Amino acid sequence: MSLVSCASQGEARVGNALSGDGTQSSGVVGTDHAKVGQIWWFAFPVVHNTSDNPISITGVSLRRVPKGIEVLKYGAYDRNDTEGLPLLALEGDSAGPNFAKLKDYARRSVVVAGGTESDIFYVVKLRILAPPVQSARYCRFSYKQGGQTYTQEIDCEVHLKTD
Repeated sequence: MSLVSCASQGEARVGNALSGDGTQSSGVVGTDHAKVGQIWWFAFPVVHNTSDNPISITGVSLRRVPKGIEVLKYGAYDRNDTEGLPLLALEGDSAGPNFAKLKDYARRSVVVAGGTESDIFYVVKLRILAPPVQSARYCRFSYKQGGQTYTQEIDCEVHLKTD
């Protein structure tokens, strides 16, 4: 299985197992000095399963992608491989992770035990095509728990202003 945008929700119920209180869900990440043509990696809020039962993350998507920004891919990486959580990273910047050389866990679902926070975090790779008309926002997670499929949206926002 490959982790992709969760466009079709079908029989999914609205879930509530994920915490929406993290750093990324309470502010805006971004830069005022982005340039057309650049590629940025934006980290979704870390998956924190507040329920008592395990969940299996099956997909993620950035719900509002403004004109001027293109989604290139979604990925899942281990915080131990990136020396922490890179909230926003410019591709090719020596200060950030080289995602191309890291193991991408998005090829299959990631299980998060009840009451725990995952070491695996999700990212979206974005290309700036033109000055964005607004920020990109709203991180949606699809997951399975107890044989049922759920989706849950957590507020997140990345502002890539071109100079």
